[in-house]
Amino acid sequence: MAVGRPEKCHNRRSWDQQVFKPGDRGRNLAAMFIDGAWIAARSGRDFAVVNPATGDEIGRVPDGGADDASDAIAAADGAFGAWSSTTAYQRADILLEAWRLMTEQADELAELMTTEQGKPLRASRFEVGYGADFIRWFAEEARRLTGEWLPSARADQRFLTIRQPVGVVAMVTPWNYPMSMLTRKMAPALAAGCTLVLKPAEATPLCAKAIFDLFTEAGVPPGVINLVTAADPAPIGEVFTSDRRVRKLTFTGSTAVGRLLAAKAGASLQRVSVELGGHAPFIVYPDADPLNAAKGAAALKFLNAGQACISPNRLYVHRNAADAFVETLTKRVAGLTTGNGMDDGVGVGPLVDAAAVEKVAGQVDDARTKGAGVPIGGERLTADGLDRGFFYAPTVLTDVTPEMTVYREETFGPVAPVVVYDDVDEVVELANDTHYGLAAYVYTESLKTAMTAFEALDFAIIGINDVNPTSASVPFGGMKDSGLGREGGHEGLDEYLEIKTAGISLR
Repeated sequence: MAVGRPEKCHNRRSWDQQVFKPGDRGRNLAAMFIDGAWIAARSGRDFAVVNPATGDEIGRVPDGGADDASDAIAAADGAFGAWSSTTAYQRADILLEAWRLMTEQADELAELMTTEQGKPLRASRFEVGYGADFIRWFAEEARRLTGEWLPSARADQRFLTIRQPVGVVAMVTPWNYPMSMLTRKMAPALAAGCTLVLKPAEATPLCAKAIFDLFTEAGVPPGVINLVTAADPAPIGEVFTSDRRVRKLTFTGSTAVGRLLAAKAGASLQRVSVELGGHAPFIVYPDADPLNAAKGAAALKFLNAGQACISPNRLYVHRNAADAFVETLTKRVAGLTTGNGMDDGVGVGPLVDAAAVEKVAGQVDDARTKGAGVPIGGERLTADGLDRGFFYAPTVLTDVTPEMTVYREETFGPVAPVVVYDDVDEVVELANDTHYGLAAYVYTESLKTAMTAFEALDFAIIGINDVNPTSASVPFGGMKDSGLGREGGHEGLDEYLEIKTAGISLR
């Protein structure tokens, strides 16, 4: 298959491709990519992309529907035969070029992310690097796609297994990590030899466009990657889960939507991997340094304004350490600056939209009326122009109890609920008392305590004295209502492969 920049195709109106620059607000930055062309939606409609820090419109993208999704699937299906026949070395070389381009353009990509998603520029730069790591990791993994010779009970028989790409993959990605969540899915799919159709979050389609620009510039041929943008994701999801040409669905987002998509995909017997919500416990054992634990909690809890599935939502602190922990946590929170992520010194950006602010405010108000203390925060921020965006003050809640909504439901916002406990033998049971099972955190100086908690906690990712237990080289995913399957690590490539067995007679 020839590689290079694709030519434009289709009969629909093409869109001008423009590179994002700070100050380009209002320019038309198209983001529908099908069979190698940037095109309009069949309906001709589009929708606005808004900066959550300012409320300003920063671009418009095509508002796709079911027909557009079908066109994209047809393009991916048509390209699958040739792309899956390329060698692992060819695919690896293209991925390495995409990694190089993403690394070179890191500053520009980070500025786009901060403008569209809201997180502080420093955090955006980190995410660009994290996203690039997945491309490099799976470029290297592509060359390690091997099978096995397996024994037989018969002397005249041999068994051979090979791993081949599953086929066309439908992908749905979230807004909170709008670049790294794309590369975490796209890179292993491409490394395996799959083709794909991706529907990005409605709030961050421009970040998706930027990633597609990178892959096409790196040499991904027409039809191999396709992008459908839409203000209403429901019609796209219906096509993704009902079209027989789609052999796998991968989704990152809420548990409610993930369960719905997985159920629909089951009717077509599609392969499914879903990375869903979390409600992470953060356990501070009596022997831990409460000051160090509080610093770790503050660093992680308010990352991306708390809008992360692995964000700690229940901070279990032993009574003997509670006062020191809360005092240090409150001081750390007081030192955070909330505002536009493009401004120097800002550590906490906006929430994604008004509904997110209302959800956070509702949980805090519920906790307050049920007896929680609020030593800091607890209000929407509107001064100094912040009323134009979606800002909520970084908040600490104390005396949190199981009757409060914040104790039971994922917040996805900058709120740290502290739960005081007395019985060390029961804290793991308290932590496990949730339908979620994504991430958990443990602070202790005891190796025995650490290993016992690691084995007993019903969560797939455990940070032990560590608030960053993730990497491209390790599996990421959840248990229970937090999902199915894994992304990253060796396991991330397996999600896009089928195993084929040959029985060979030597007679």
